[in-house]
Amino acid sequence: MTDASIAAAYDERAAEYIEIAGEIAQMDAADRERISTWRDASSGRLLDAGCGPGIWTEFLHDGHRDVVGVDISAAFLAAARFRAPGLVFQRASLRALPFEDASLGGILAWYSVIHTPPEDVPAILAEFARVLAPGGSLLLGYFEGPPREDFAHAVAPAYFWSADALSALLADAGLAVVSTERRDRVPGEVSHRPHGALTARRL
Repeated sequence: MTDASIAAAYDERAAEYIEIAGEIAQMDAADRERISTWRDASSGRLLDAGCGPGIWTEFLHDGHRDVVGVDISAAFLAAARFRAPGLVFQRASLRALPFEDASLGGILAWYSVIHTPPEDVPAILAEFARVLAPGGSLLLGYFEGPPREDFAHAVAPAYFWSADALSALLADAGLAVVSTERRDRVPGEVSHRPHGALTARRL
């Protein structure tokens, strides 16, 4: 899918999405713990890449952190600005981030590349590497499954990934994986598909 088609799909269903996954309390406690630990271990400006309605952007800010959110959905950005009027949100593609080289300390990409055609993911990872400062950290969340296999996501077609497959692409981009996790979902979570996440550091 193109950025335009993904944006249109989320714009059309933004209200529905926000109803079921638009509050931090609706996120799994394990995710909140993982992201808060990553945030507190990261320094410098943070980017919420594919920020949606801004729940994780606000969580990353935590009252004092310098954080910016970017997304391609105008409806999501409107919701994010309403939620957190004191934070910065920009409309931008992950393929061309509006930041200088080595200007960010950390990037949260929480399920942000799931709709990206697999052949386009390396370019986005390279863009993440470009804007991360040396030693900067990327926390990437994804659906765990057969790498590059597509599935029928509720909003738009999406793709499974594995830690091994992503680690190889990250290495090509100059990012070294330092930790990975996988877990099955439990009743009551927003999604039923297995969760994967990894942390990588800019070399």
